Amino acid sequence: MTDFNALLSGYRRFRETGWARQRERWSELAEGQSPKVMVIACSDSRVDPTQIFDTAPGEMFVVRNIANLVPPFELGGGRHGVSAALEFAVTQLEVPEIVVLGHGACGGVHAALTRRFAHAAPGEGGFIAHWVDLLDEARDRIAGELGDGPEAVRALELETVRVSIANLRTFPCIPEREAAGKLTIHGAYFAIADGALHLLDTRTDEFRPA
Repeated sequence: MTDFNALLSGYRRFRETGWARQRERWSELAEGQSPKVMVIACSDSRVDPTQIFDTAPGEMFVVRNIANLVPPFELGGGRHGVSAALEFAVTQLEVPEIVVLGHGACGGVHAALTRRFAHAAPGEGGFIAHWVDLLDEARDRIAGELGDGPEAVRALELETVRVSIANLRTFPCIPEREAAGKLTIHGAYFAIADGALHLLDTRTDEFRPA
């Protein structure tokens, strides 16, 4: 069986069981969505927010990309996939909460730290390099302090969450809603090795077990 055929088999199981059991819920969702939280997570196949938080369809608006990054607000440049998703979630769906979810063993973070694709052409790693260079400032600071070993990787994985939260707040719609009490931002980190979730304490700027 090919991988795609395995997906089709999974769909058939879902259609016969999951969809059938929640048919009323799917009928409601066909009329529209009103998720209460936006999750910005990594594209890593091991880090599925719907599994980690055990949610049902329609509960979360999820954006996934390499290293769960949010670029800073800007008007020029190229495509703005994350910016568009963020704008839709905040100004149209009016989600009251945003979670930036980092994770352990992140390949994007490792690439940023080692600069593995620094001189690669587009299509051979160049797009990856240009994306993770959003972490350059944090990368230089952490590499200067810790080198490029496991401790540095972990530190930069955590820092991606802080960087993305800081970049979120460069979008005018974010601080406006925070100040009005309409939006709360959370930082989180999922450790693949032990399945533990850590939350960013806004008072200490440190991650603590959930």
